[in-house]
Amino acid sequence: MLRRRLFLPILILIAALGLGAVVYAQLESTDRGILPLDTSNTLEVSGIHVDVGGADAMSARYAGWRMAQRIGFRALWAKIHNAPASRAPGIPDGTLDQIVSSINVDREEIGPHRYIAELSVEFDRGKAAPFLGTEGSQITEHSVPMLLIPVTVTAGTETSVELRNLWQRAWAQFRTVQSPISYVRVSGMGSDPLLVNAAQTARPGRGWWRALLDMYDAQDVLVAEVQLQRSYPGGPARARFIARHGPDNEIVGGFTLTAPNSEAIPGMMAQGALKIDAIFAQALANGQLSRDPSLNIPTPPIQEAPVLAPPKAVNVVNAYQVQVSGHDVVIYNFAMAHLRTLAGVASATPQQINPGGTSYILVAYRGSIAQLAAALSARGWVVEFAGTVVKIHSPSDKPPSLPAPPAPAPQPAPALPAQPPATENNGAAE
Repeated sequence: MLRRRLFLPILILIAALGLGAVVYAQLESTDRGILPLDTSNTLEVSGIHVDVGGADAMSARYAGWRMAQRIGFRALWAKIHNAPASRAPGIPDGTLDQIVSSINVDREEIGPHRYIAELSVEFDRGKAAPFLGTEGSQITEHSVPMLLIPVTVTAGTETSVELRNLWQRAWAQFRTVQSPISYVRVSGMGSDPLLVNAAQTARPGRGWWRALLDMYDAQDVLVAEVQLQRSYPGGPARARFIARHGPDNEIVGGFTLTAPNSEAIPGMMAQGALKIDAIFAQALANGQLSRDPSLNIPTPPIQEAPVLAPPKAVNVVNAYQVQVSGHDVVIYNFAMAHLRTLAGVASATPQQINPGGTSYILVAYRGSIAQLAAALSARGWVVEFAGTVVKIHSPSDKPPSLPAPPAPAPQPAPALPAQPPATENNGAAE
């Protein structure tokens, strides 16, 4: 019987552990996560086409790379100064070797005496600044930090960073240093798939958006969406790119690109990221990327203070001890009579009666001890007081007399009846 009772709890515990292991395995899967490249110190020029010859394959390749450096520097200077590339200053190859940090090969064909390639050249930002004329200045004016959510729609499924994809990789490799947009890019590791996903872009609730932006130290949100359609596996592909802004997914712009085959899709995605960035940059210049006011924490409503009625006056009753000194009981009786007839005395209770010495009386009085002493002094008693004790005694062998009762108010005299006016009789009666 005991085994049967323990079987069900153990089974539930095993199921819970198994479910937790599945969730952990999904979060720690090796199929997700692409770390964004740190491009804060480099300036990149991509899409450089070279076609050169040489004595051998290595000489042709070396000459192609040298040519790519020259073309890349002129293109970068022209972009920064918004001027034709022909006006760029000439830089020796030895100097270019020092300011170029790397050359990336996008595509290359190497022959015995010929080299054809598509290259990207990265320049060290600090070393290239004096030759580009940007030393001590900022090349572009950046926006506020904006959380970027890349969304891929293919085969009816929306994906962000839940699994590695080409659109996420294109943004991870994007050179953000040359963009006026301060992108906050997520890697897709840890809790990123649970927080930044395709479903989040459709949520209207502002509370969760505020929490999400605070988590990633961002102030606004950008959504870069691509809708990918393949003609058949390995064949041509067509992609519709849409740039969106804000928690309501407002469309900023869009365009369409095509790829001849699956091998060209990564290049199409990289080109799409460049064009999307250009759309965001133009929208920023036009003032279209303003933060939605609903993302701000709402101010609490002003609560009016309740109107309180003025407090009613409260007559506080204080307790004092009156000590009466005298040689007979008459003085004590007169003291009790005086106390009970004083205005403001609520009660006078004997505590100890000593006719030939000092008697003690507990008095409840509405007022201070000084007021009580003044009232007794006005009745003819000699008064001393300190703290809560009042000492009284008669100035003679006889107690002070009680005050005379108040005289009755005079009654007004009754009004006399009006007399008829007297008439004069000057003539004699007839």
